[in-house]
Amino acid sequence: MTREEFRKRTFQFGIRCIRLAESLPKTTTSQVAAKQLIRCATSVGANYRAAIRGRSRADFISRMGIVEEECDETLYWIEIIIELGLVPAARTTELQREANEILSIVVSSIKTARKGTKSQIST
Repeated sequence: MTREEFRKRTFQFGIRCIRLAESLPKTTTSQVAAKQLIRCATSVGANYRAAIRGRSRADFISRMGIVEEECDETLYWIEIIIELGLVPAARTTELQREANEILSIVVSSIKTARKGTKSQIST
């Protein structure tokens, strides 16, 4: 997968999470969860964009660490939404799968960058 393909993938992930958030009930609790979900899910793509424009390998690794944290936090908020019964678990299965795949790719890229070899995501 190229950097551009992964950039688009993280962007679409954020869009899908926004759509999930917008579908939640208009209660105080669900709206707090929705805002948190939107914040961290969109941060995945935004920080990935920053990472690929990093000035150094260390900058890339640091920013990818943020992508990792934000993607994991997105999974947390999806789990909260499910546990509160705001959406059926089956409705988020694909979104959770995508988050886990993105997370795996990011962790692999960080490990590769730390070893000093070419990133898993090619140019």
